[in-house]
Formats: sequence, structure tokens, C-alpha cells
Amino acid sequence: MTESLVARIASVRTLDRPAVVAADGTLAWSDLLDRARGLARRLGPGTAPVVLYGHKEPSMVVGIVAALTRARTYVPVDATTPPARIARMLDAVRPTDAVLAQPAPPALAELLAARAIRTVALDPLATAVATTDGGDVTTASVDPASWAYVVFTSGTTGEPKGVPIPYAALAHFVDWVLAMHRFVPGGEVFLNQAPFSFDLSVMDLYGALATGGTLWMLGRDELVDARRLFQRLDGAPLTVWVSTPSFARLCLAEPRFGAGMLPALRRFLFCGETLPVGVARELRARFPGAEVWNLYGPTETTVAVTAVRVTDAMLASDRALPVGRPAPGMEVWIAEPDDAHRRVADGERGEIVVAGPQVAPGYLRARDDAAPSPFLTVADGRRAYRTGDLGTIDPVDGTLACLGRHDRQIKLHGYRVELEEIEALLRAVPGVRDGAVVPMERDGRPDHLLAVVVDDPAAPVALPDGGRALTAFVRAALAESLPPYAIPRLARRVPELPLTRNGKVDRSALRELVG
Repeated sequence: MTESLVARIASVRTLDRPAVVAADGTLAWSDLLDRARGLARRLGPGTAPVVLYGHKEPSMVVGIVAALTRARTYVPVDATTPPARIARMLDAVRPTDAVLAQPAPPALAELLAARAIRTVALDPLATAVATTDGGDVTTASVDPASWAYVVFTSGTTGEPKGVPIPYAALAHFVDWVLAMHRFVPGGEVFLNQAPFSFDLSVMDLYGALATGGTLWMLGRDELVDARRLFQRLDGAPLTVWVSTPSFARLCLAEPRFGAGMLPALRRFLFCGETLPVGVARELRARFPGAEVWNLYGPTETTVAVTAVRVTDAMLASDRALPVGRPAPGMEVWIAEPDDAHRRVADGERGEIVVAGPQVAPGYLRARDDAAPSPFLTVADGRRAYRTGDLGTIDPVDGTLACLGRHDRQIKLHGYRVELEEIEALLRAVPGVRDGAVVPMERDGRPDHLLAVVVDDPAAPVALPDGGRALTAFVRAALAESLPPYAIPRLARRVPELPLTRNGKVDRSALRELVG
């Protein structure tokens, strides 16, 4: 499995087809492979990690393929990452080389020099990489247990935690996705919305690499400028859409966003956060010929471990969409929150636990951390991971439903309140296109809830003007489904919900926005 993952990339036959398309330019497969071999020559063999610094430059893909060629662990670091955080990441992974798809700012250059990390600077298309003159670079033998890549997540203490993903875990994920979707070899164009430092990008990146397809990247300018975004999307040859649900919801605000804009689109693949029923419904209406898939999996379990195709029957209900059944070889169960080994009956709520070959071996931390590890070993020796997500397994069809995070469960005046449940109902209020719920604190504790809404200009019912009228309207709508203690005390409107660079709702920025 692991050898075939690298071999698939090296044996691509669609050499004249675009491998990477970005605002900075296009790389054909022949150019990608040639430049990756040239960079692999400069990196040399070894086991030490290689940092890839940049954003959405095609040369980032060149760096990834070069690292895979040498069986070197790659560590994508986005150019928006603050230097202090990069310093902690470097201390955790201890790389020997850094490939710079963007010029290193002075603070980063100092960090690299202080740690004696060799650098290779590339232009966006990696044209400066020496080619192999038709020769080949021997592909290093792959140890299935060695790390393919490391991505970083934030811990509850704010200390970045590196998640190393072994080749065996990556290959298991890629093989599952390819078997599930049967992509057309050399015939798919994958949207790349997420930066390479966010593991959602692994789905589109390796979908393209493993099938000889095309990775169609959106850059930072397009992601923050709606005019540029839809100019770029209009008529794009995308066949597979990979993004967070929040990004799709943002696109749905454009009336032209539909099959007329993207006529070749055949699949939507969503992961990274909850897919609201309303978003899936609207996508099915605007793209009647496209499938909508809902996937689930934390970074620590290699992108995704469950999947389901959203059906019209699912959309006929206002219930939260299921996230499907596990990949072959993976197991998912619901456990008591205080004991990951003690399973609850199907239909009962608890913590989602994932076991199997896609589970990471643990965390890399720059500093000692006394926090208990969510990784464990089950009786048969398999790795398992306590996700911190709440869920249930349907007793009839065995599908998993994700009900939100433990850390999005708060205690308000003695009651346990699920913020994601309220948000799902808020988005279903007539006239609301998007919404979020913010706990407002007093003396360090949650005091009341604030509903933040975005108007839906296409809705037959407009939200009332004025703060008091808006609050009364939202509260009355939510009172039909929520107990009094879970109804937000106030409501405010904003033009758009702020998003993080990974395409999720930026709750820190939202809290600052609403004061």
C-alpha cells in the first residue's frame, strides 16, 4: 500500500495534462515530476523532516512530491503563521531542511539560521530547480511506520501539537477514498480551498496526485475577495469540490453559484466541521447533477474515517445529517465520557472513539505538557483516539452522527447547553442565511447567549430591522424547538461570519466583532 502510493505519483501517464493550476501559473505533470526530481536531488536522502513554507504556490506541491520521493517527512507551514508559533513547531519536529515557496521574512530567516536549517528557495513555479536531464532519482524505500507528513493543531493551552501521520495511515485513507469514488484516471479536477497546513487539503491533494488529475488552487486573494473568487470560479473545469461547509455556505450567497457556473462539477466532499442540512439542500437544488458527501474525522485520524452520500430522504428531515459508516479496517464506537473503553448502547450519546490503522501514533510537542493524552491502545493492540466529539450511532442503520464538541458544551445557570445544536436551529430560522451562537461571560462564567445572524436576501421572509425586533423574532422562532434556558437572550446581525484561513468560522474574531 505504502509503496504503491509513491509509485502512483511517479507513474502518471497524463504528462501533458495540468497537474496544478493556480493564480500564479500552471504546472503540467511533466513539469511537476521533473522539478520534484530536481528538488529531491538537492534535498538528498535521509529521515529528517523537511519544512515547506508558503501558501498556495504550485511549488508547494513540488516540495511535497520531492519529499515523498525521498521518503522524507514534510511539514507544511503556512506563510500566515506567526513567527513565535513557527519557532515552537521547529522545536517539535527538528527539521534539517526548509523549502521556501515564498521568501523568508527576517524573523523566519533568523529562526532557520539559529537552528542551522538548510534552505532551498523556490519561485512559485519552482523554475529555478535544477532538472534531472531526463534521469531519475531513486525513490527511497518506504517504511510504513515512518511519517509521511506532520501537521499542527492547537491544544487547549495554546501550545501547537504536531500530528505525525505515518505512510501506512495515509495510504489507507487514500485507498479508501479512491475505492469509494472511483475517480476517472487523468480526468478529475479537484478544488483546493484549504492551505496545505490544514489536513483537509490532503483529500484534494492526494486525490489529484494518485489519479493523475489536476489540483485547482484558490489563493489568498481570491478567498478574501468575493469578486475575484467568483470571477475565477466562473466556468472553472472543477469536477470534485473539496472544502469546509462554511466555505460552501459563503459561496451560496452568490446567486450565480450553481451548475451554470461550474458545469463539470460531479461531487462535493465536505469535512472539517458540521454540514448543515440547509447547505446540503441548497447545493442539491443548485447542482442537481452533483453528489454531496459528508465525511468525518479529526486530524489525528488522517483526515476522515467515515463518509456518507447525502440523500434526498436525509434532506427531507430537519435532523442533523449523519456522517456515515467507518472506512474498512477502521472502527468507531461511542464511549462513556469518562472511560473510552466502556461503550454505550447504540442510540445513546457519548464520546466518539476511533480505532484502526489511520490513527496517529501520538503528538509532537515543543514543550512538556502534563495534559492527559487522548491516544490509547485497545485490547487487541490497535491504536485508538478519543476525539472529544459527541456522537451517537443509529441503532437501525449503524450510521454515525456527530453532535459537536465537548468544548462547545457549556454550563449556563446550571444547565448543560450544546451550542452546535442551537446554531443548527438558528440557521433554519426563516430569513437567516448563516448564524452562530456566542456565549457572553460575566465574572468569568457564561451569563447569556448571543445569536449572531447573517441575512438571507433571497428568503421570502426578511429579518426585522432594529435590535429589539430582531431579538424578539429570533427568540420566538427558537422557542419552538429549545427550552427557555437555551434560547439566546439577544440577537445581532453581521454582514458575514468571519472565517479562519482554514475556512471555518473564526469564533475568536466573531467574539471581538460582537464585543
